Amino acid sequence: MKSRSTFKQTCRWIIKVGSSLVTNQGQGLDAERIGSWVEQIAQLRRDGVNEVVLVSSGAVAEGMSRLGITKRPHALNRLQAAAAVGQMGLIQAYESRFQRHGLHTAQVLLTHDDLADRQRYLNARSTLQAILQLGVIPVINENDTVAVDEIRFGDNDTLAAMVANLLAAELLVILTDQPGMYEEDPRQNPNVKLIQEARAGDRRLQIMASAGGVGELGRGGMLTKVRAASRAAQSGTTTVIASGRETDVLLKIRSGDNVGTLIYPDQEPLGARKQWLATRLQVQGQLVLDEGAVRVLRESGRSLLPVGVVGVDGNFRRGELVECLAPDGRGVARGLVNYSAEETRRIKGYTSDKIEKRLGYVDEPELIHRDNMVLL
Repeated sequence: MKSRSTFKQTCRWIIKVGSSLVTNQGQGLDAERIGSWVEQIAQLRRDGVNEVVLVSSGAVAEGMSRLGITKRPHALNRLQAAAAVGQMGLIQAYESRFQRHGLHTAQVLLTHDDLADRQRYLNARSTLQAILQLGVIPVINENDTVAVDEIRFGDNDTLAAMVANLLAAELLVILTDQPGMYEEDPRQNPNVKLIQEARAGDRRLQIMASAGGVGELGRGGMLTKVRAASRAAQSGTTTVIASGRETDVLLKIRSGDNVGTLIYPDQEPLGARKQWLATRLQVQGQLVLDEGAVRVLRESGRSLLPVGVVGVDGNFRRGELVECLAPDGRGVARGLVNYSAEETRRIKGYTSDKIEKRLGYVDEPELIHRDNMVLL
């Protein structure tokens, strides 16, 4: 969906709002701005965008304001306490304003574990689909109250992209405090140009975005937004990064106006199962492949056999997610491995007919079957 004119026909949007927008300079929630977005979303619903999912930051910042904390806590339990307090205010703010338009909201809190496990992933999708079918607007946030580093998304840009994958959304709108993405840091070069549109697979985007900074209240910068757009593209979702401070920005996007930066998918969407594999953030180990194996995976789309593996890193178990690397360290693929790390070290470099001799048994001839693998 490269053309902005097609936005008028879209029906399922994911809208992400960051902390710097939701909060009033760190002094609690900005009720006026929240009311503006709610009014625009209500108009989108009347205009045919029947399914809108809102991913909103701001719980920690609101909790800090309510508790009189001026600096973001470093201790995890203090952060989680602030999130628990602030989540109440955040949901109240959205619910009360949506009710003025006759719309109901549903609070949905997620951790990465909820989407990493296949069964929980499918349950989350079914629940969100049911909420949308009922005409309710889900308000999603990371479950900061229980999340630890091992199970967190890290930022709501990533969460929004994974929700876009989960629901195969047509459009992901990331609202930020910038008009979009620039070729350089506008704080260093005030004459720099805004990028109007780009391919999700363009590696130059990450290089340009890496110059951006991170706000005090938020955890993401422009780089996380570019990565989120790339992740969303795996399910065929187009992304627009735009300023949440621009008047009627959501309605302008719906009308096809040239606002923000459009990042469009440049390849066919992955199948549902491979989307799930691609969206998982944590890998449990790495396999280093020889050039022949890299070529076979990329050009033929075949399964990975032990003979193509030259190195094993990590302590993974059968069925866990591992990443496959080229000899120069570049990521090639990721997938669910059929043998543990210890077993893989014993059979690496050997042909499949030697597995039983090396281990005393054989489960599968492939180290990773192509159905359980996604190319990066």
